[in-house]
Amino acid sequence: MKWEEYASRVLAICRIGQKYSKDPYALENYQELEELSLKMMEGRTEPELVRNLYVRDVYPTPSSTVRVLVFNPQGRLLMVKEDDGGWAVPGGWCEVFYSLQKNAVKEVFEETGIHCEIQALIGVFQREKYKDYPTLVSEYVHYFWATTTDETLHHNHEVSEAGFFDLKELPPLSRKNTEAELRQALAYIKTGQQVPFD
Repeated sequence: MKWEEYASRVLAICRIGQKYSKDPYALENYQELEELSLKMMEGRTEPELVRNLYVRDVYPTPSSTVRVLVFNPQGRLLMVKEDDGGWAVPGGWCEVFYSLQKNAVKEVFEETGIHCEIQALIGVFQREKYKDYPTLVSEYVHYFWATTTDETLHHNHEVSEAGFFDLKELPPLSRKNTEAELRQALAYIKTGQQVPFD
C-alpha cells in the first residue's frame, strides 16, 4: 500500500470515528488525528489531494459490503446475532484500499474471532432488491464461501452472539441478509452453477 493510501485510510477511520463515537474525548482525538493527517500530506503529494476525501461532495455511488458463508469441517454454517435480534452470516462495510477478499476475512475475524480461508466468490447482489423494508441506501453485497478448522468463537461488540448452525436448522434471519440471498449463494456451493449476480 502506498503512503497516500495509508493516509487516506487514516482519514477514513477518522470520519467513521467522528460519526459513531459518543465519547467527547474520542471525538476530539479523531478531529485532531484528521488535522494531523492532512498536515502530514502537505508538501508530500499533489496539492489537490491535500484534503479530506471523505467530507467532499462526490458523484454518488453504491456502498460495497461483504458477507461470508464460513463452514466448519462438519458442514455447519457460522452465523452472528445482529443488533436487530436476527442472525446473519458475518460481514459488513468494505474498508477503503482493502481488496474484497481481505475485507471478507477481516470481517469474519473481527465479528467472531475465527480465522477462515476464502474458497470462492459465490454471489453479487444489489441488496435493495432483496430488502423487505424501505431504504435509501444503494448497496452491492459480495458473498464469499469460506472454510475453517478454527471453532474457538470470540465475538466482538458488533454482534451479541456467534455460533455454528446446521443448514436445516438456521435461526431467524437478521435484516442484514435475506433467505433469497443465502439460497442463491448456497446453490453455487451445492451445484457449482454460475455465480449469481444482479
